[in-house]
Amino acid sequence: MGVLTAIHGPEDVKKLSASECEALATELRQTIIDTVSRQGGHLASNLGDVELTIALHRAFSSPKDKLIFDVGHQIYAHKLLTGRQDIFPTLRSYHGMSGFPCRAESEHDLFDTGHSSTAISMALGLARARDLRHEDYHVVAVVGDGAMTGGMCYEAMNDAGNGRSRLIVVLNDNEMSISKNVGALTEYFKHLRASASWYGGKKRVKHHIQRIPLLGKPTAALIEKVKNMVKSVVTEGELFEALGFRYLGPFNGHNIEEMTRVFEEAKRINDTPLLIHVITKKGYGYDLAERQPEKFHGVAPFRVENGLKRNQSARESAAQVAGGALCALAAEDARVVAITAAMTGGTGLTDFAKYYPDRFFDVGIAEQHAVSMAAGMARAGLKPYFAVYATFLQRAYDQIVHDVCLQNLPVTILSDHVALVGDDGKTHHGVLSVPMLLSIPNLTLLAPRDTDSIRAAVRASLALPGPCVIQYPKDGVAPYAALDGEAPLAVGRWQTMREGEDCVLLAYGRMTKHALLAADLLAAQGIRAGVIDCWSLRPMDMDCLRALFAQGRRIVTIEEGELIGGFGSEIARLCVQYGAPEPAAILGLPNRFIAHGTVDQLLEECGLMPEQIAQQIKQALTEKQHVG
Repeated sequence: MGVLTAIHGPEDVKKLSASECEALATELRQTIIDTVSRQGGHLASNLGDVELTIALHRAFSSPKDKLIFDVGHQIYAHKLLTGRQDIFPTLRSYHGMSGFPCRAESEHDLFDTGHSSTAISMALGLARARDLRHEDYHVVAVVGDGAMTGGMCYEAMNDAGNGRSRLIVVLNDNEMSISKNVGALTEYFKHLRASASWYGGKKRVKHHIQRIPLLGKPTAALIEKVKNMVKSVVTEGELFEALGFRYLGPFNGHNIEEMTRVFEEAKRINDTPLLIHVITKKGYGYDLAERQPEKFHGVAPFRVENGLKRNQSARESAAQVAGGALCALAAEDARVVAITAAMTGGTGLTDFAKYYPDRFFDVGIAEQHAVSMAAGMARAGLKPYFAVYATFLQRAYDQIVHDVCLQNLPVTILSDHVALVGDDGKTHHGVLSVPMLLSIPNLTLLAPRDTDSIRAAVRASLALPGPCVIQYPKDGVAPYAALDGEAPLAVGRWQTMREGEDCVLLAYGRMTKHALLAADLLAAQGIRAGVIDCWSLRPMDMDCLRALFAQGRRIVTIEEGELIGGFGSEIARLCVQYGAPEPAAILGLPNRFIAHGTVDQLLEECGLMPEQIAQQIKQALTEKQHVG
């Protein structure tokens, strides 16, 4: 029997010997590799923080002590150590365990997180609530170096450092060191500065020196100056100390005993917030992931022996299609530049970065900055394209409104992972995209239905004089119908895909294909349903709509997005405005946060598979007839 099977909660971790802890780390790592190879998930980051997580649970007492993992894609070891071994094999599967922190799963998960750079703010809130309520527990935020490119981290640290709330931030540096520390003196000072007894002794010595007549204060000031000079050479932690944090480290995050000792000492420092700098290696313990951490960050099921996907797909993702179209534009127009927020490969910009490095900008996890920087580029005559997941674009809403659309600047946002994304779940679904964007003045909003129309949309955006968002799902939809020959996907014009007299289905994006399939099913039941691809969500094709209204056509809207404030809501508003009959049905996603599973499983749960759409339309038309 292994060590891991005897771990039922964090208290069991505290009972282990040093050798048992090392064995536990090995078992955790193998369990993570085996499970992710079958289920997919985040691998490299989770392998990198195994020892660090063990040390956290040895030193702190969750759930009394609060552990907040930023982003949450390094949470697997924590889940395995907090009583979830039995459900771990269901990782990211429908009705199974979430790949991110999940409050519904365990009291050891403080927040449902999936976005970066938020943990320090949340931790500070917990710490201040603790102090106001006169409670006694530790609050620890575990933040990756990538997350530290996000401005929220520094807003939170600036605020925390302005007070004296007891707070510990663990900077998990798994890419490259913020500061280069070498030599024996570095080792000496990092342990010296980590010692609570040394810190307290330093304060007492400084107090006594200052009391020496005449020489005391100048001598103390000189010592402080020399200390800061040494600190600058040794640790380069001035940035964090300038923000009011005591900086400790860097330490070897793969040394369980060392990290446990550091955390125990840190618990005794209670008059200042702390930042503990820890060095780990992404993919640690799995050679392929160590050598290619970006490739093994988020993975589909793969074969452990060679890292190859279990099910190879020749189909391009929507992001790859959009990135290829952008490369083609860049070859023709030197004004075209591309921007990513730390997701070059994920947003399809790998080739753009390779072929046009001078026109490619990775700003880190800083979506707000990316949008406003794009505004500056557009104001100076460039044609910037910002490629980003829809769920992360939410973070830059004000910049879209104020810095881009208010100025009516030609910034194009390539919004990937729109609608349901599958096994990443509720923190990553892009289902709020249309309600978020549809009402913004000056903005063109396009939702192409397949890979051919994505290419056409990217090309069309180049000629637009103002801002544009082109949105598409994670998976590329293969072309299934010819583009309109006369005016292929002209902005503000919709395409009739199928004629039908009994009703007309208005859909966009992935749901256009579902609408066509539903129309086939309805035809077999004697209901003639027309289908229109409403890819231009703003501006809408008002000529088409007015014609439908004038003909008294029964309209059904279908969308893979939030209903409140969405496309269907806008069509209903226009029906009122033009005195037309209300839509027979408005189909879309329910107003709740949807969990994880395959896209088809989630669409079925929400009633948006073709068979379900056809049944709902038939029922709606029957009810309308009875009412009439």
